[in-house]
Amino acid sequence: MTAVWRLALPWLLVTVLAAGGGGWLGVRYGLAQSRSSTSLDQLLHHELDLTTAQRGQLAALEGSYAIQRRGLEAQARAANRDLARAILSEHRYGPDAQQAIEHFHGAMEMLEQRTIQHVLAMRAVLTPQQAARFDQTIAGALTSDDP
Repeated sequence: MTAVWRLALPWLLVTVLAAGGGGWLGVRYGLAQSRSSTSLDQLLHHELDLTTAQRGQLAALEGSYAIQRRGLEAQARAANRDLARAILSEHRYGPDAQQAIEHFHGAMEMLEQRTIQHVLAMRAVLTPQQAARFDQTIAGALTSDDP
């Protein structure tokens, strides 16, 4: 084995493992979000017998949140690209990699905060009876053991 391969092979393996792990986590997160969003969407738009005014308020909230979510998801993707560049240039857990990870965590934290704020804003549009069913759905999504 040449000296180049002895140096490159470990980094190639680390890169493949990091990419695989990131992809696996992304899929698990995406599937969990998809399931809870689907059940919440089903409840809101098909089971709660919303008034026209409530539908309008929820549509406005959903539109605003979608814009915020897309922006924060774009920040997370940019942080992942920065992390890839840092790994390729530093070949260690250096300052650029640490900064990229902190950027990613900041975007994910903000996304989670905005999501909870959005959920609570939607809840505020509902009647007490509707809110009780909504709360059960949210609690079920948050306490589910499904990935």
